[in-house]
This record gives sequence, C-alpha cells and structure tokens, in this order.
Amino acid sequence: MTSVHPSCRLLLLYRNTRYVKISTWRAYCFILTTMLFGRLSACSNSKWCSHIPTAELSSVMTRVRAKGKKSKPPNVFCNGGGGSSTTSPKKCLLLNDNIHKRYFSVHGSTGGKSLGTIEQKYLNDEKISMITAYDYTSAKMCDDAGFDILLVGDSLGMVQLGYDGTEKVTMSEMLHHCKAVSRTSKNAFLIGDMPFGSYLTIENSLKNACRFIKESGMHAVKLEGGKRVVDKISAIVNAGILVQGHIGLTPQTANALGGYKVQGRTVDGAIALYEDALALQNAGCFSIVLECVPEKVAMEITNALDIPTIGIGAGRHTSGQVQVFHDVTGLYDRLKPKFSKRYTNAADIMSEALNSYREETEMGKFPSDEHVFKIKRANFQEFREAVGISSYQELHYQLIQEQLVASELEKLNA
Repeated sequence: MTSVHPSCRLLLLYRNTRYVKISTWRAYCFILTTMLFGRLSACSNSKWCSHIPTAELSSVMTRVRAKGKKSKPPNVFCNGGGGSSTTSPKKCLLLNDNIHKRYFSVHGSTGGKSLGTIEQKYLNDEKISMITAYDYTSAKMCDDAGFDILLVGDSLGMVQLGYDGTEKVTMSEMLHHCKAVSRTSKNAFLIGDMPFGSYLTIENSLKNACRFIKESGMHAVKLEGGKRVVDKISAIVNAGILVQGHIGLTPQTANALGGYKVQGRTVDGAIALYEDALALQNAGCFSIVLECVPEKVAMEITNALDIPTIGIGAGRHTSGQVQVFHDVTGLYDRLKPKFSKRYTNAADIMSEALNSYREETEMGKFPSDEHVFKIKRANFQEFREAVGISSYQELHYQLIQEQLVASELEKLNA
C-alpha cells in the first residue's frame, strides 16, 4: 500500500477488496465536521434529536453522543458496599450505566458552565455551589469567585427592594434584575425565580417562563411547590425550558405554612416532601432546592433522586448548597437565619467608609489636591479677565474657605 498522509491514515475505506485513499482536503473536512458534531448540544428543535421528546431531554439532562471521560465512582455505595444502606439502588444503577456517557446541555453552551457541567459534578459526587445575585456588583463578584450557579432569587424583594417578604415581587422587577445579572455573568449557569402569582395556571406559567428565557437571559427558571405545580412544570419542560424545583419552606407561600418554619419534622410532613421530590423529578426538573428540611430527611430524598438537590438549611448530605449573597457578606440586618453563615461583615466596612467620606466632605478635606483637575495659569487668568472676576473676589473666596476649615477644627477639638 502506498504511503498515506498522516491526516488520511485513519480515513481509508475498504471497498472492492482494496483501500481507497481519501484526499487530504476531504480528510480535513471530515475531521472538522466530526469535531463540530462532537460538541453539538442537544436541543428540542434540533434535527439531530427531533425524535426525542423534550421532557426526556430535560429530565435526564443527557444525550449519548460518544464515549467521554470516565466519571469517578460515587463515595456512597449500594447494597452494603461500604457505605450507607439507604442509598437508592436506582441511583446506583443510573450512575453505573452512565459512567461512559458524555453529557450535553439541552440549551447548549452558556459560554461557561452548562447544565452538562453541573450534571457531571453530580455524577462525580462533587458538591455544587450556588449563590444569589441581583445586580452587576453581586453578579461580577460571584462570577469571579467561580460559583457553578447564580440564582436571581425573589429574595431581592427583601434585600434589594425593602419588602417584608418575597410575595410582593413582580415579573417586571424580576426581569429587571435578571437582565443585569445576565449582562454581567460570563461563566456561571443562571437561574431566575418565577415570582408569586406568575404560574397560577398552565397558560400563565408558559407565558411567563418564556419571557424569562427570551427577555432576561436566564438559562432556567425556578418554581416553588411540589405536587400542586407538577402540571405547570411539565408544560414548561415540554416547551423546552429547564426548570429547577423548590420544596420544603417555600417563602412565597410561607403564610400558608404557618410562617418561616422547618418543614418535614413530622412523619406525614416528611412523607409529603419525599413524594413531592419524586413528583418534581418525574415532571422533568433538572434539580430541586430543599429549604429548611431536617438533615436526615434531606439525605433520604437526595439518595432517592436521580437529579441533584441543592440545600439551604437542609444539612450536609445534599448535592450542593445555596445561600443568599447578603447573608454571606453580612449586608442584611433584618434577618439572620440559623442556616446562614456570615463570612464577613461588609456592612460595617462600608459604613465606616461612608462615615469617613461624610466627615471629610463636611471638614473640607475632600477632595484633596490629588482628586481635582488643573488648568494652565495663563488660561485661567484669561478666563477671569474675560468674565470680569477681580483679584479681590478671589481673595474673598480664599478667606471663606479658610473660615470653614477653622470652624470644623474647632468643632472637633471641642
């Protein structure tokens, strides 16, 4: 056989008992096309996966296109394999079956972390990091910190807008803040909270979920509730939109739950949460937030599911954690939940800076010479003569300034 260019060596076709050499340029085209298709993400309207129901794509979150890198086995084994005996065999089977698969986001790459990235962390038994963000500043800081998911939560009603709860937040307010975050974040996967009253019916749910995706730049939406919202979630998922569920303490309906209380402490309550979680998974949610749930109940729910759980006040055994930006940084003073940890007191640092600015302004110390702009002496003199300012007036201004400074010094020394 004659020598073949290296790029064609693997592209020889056996035909009529002899090898047929493919030209080099065709080989390059073949390689380029293969690489392109290998990175192609599945989507509901793509011709490559049009035969697959959208609900299946969203619930399973994966599409087998080629062999990928092996996933690390989970730390918790099944059937007495050295770990917890409560682990669901169904989940173990899923992990073993998917260990050689490559995962693709339903909506493609986000320019940073995609749904496939989150799913792979879940299969690798790596914790998923999630935090709220509401504007350019918080989104930039959280994105730079490397969080997997940024949630534009309706908690902005309390920490940004001054409401006493989340139920007063409107669609317009949510979209406004979501747009700011999506313009800023370049790496994280973005989720937006659908506000109270925006998913009362299937029709409203579809309309408002589509607005979130089209107008706000979010990659997914989050809905609160269990079985009562399954029909809405199914409709949204079937429309090709990713949905994150939220059960346990649901702040939008906290009054109906008797206030901001831990959910699932009774047998009936724990069973209800367990059944809600399974219902949300079957409806097509790609993950579920568990809020204010006993740690052991959250563990059993996590083990029973084939999708990640994100805990907030749900203990250490969920697939990941979410916290409110203002709780972590110490910027919110009205409420300090037990499940939150304040890693710094940014409010004190900012207050000190603001007080210093006010004092220096009132004393005439700010702005100093380094903060002002200059004009050439000749130009300034020509300007003064043109508008008729005398040397006496200049001296008068200087005396007034000196008197102000002296007055402030006397107040400090008094």
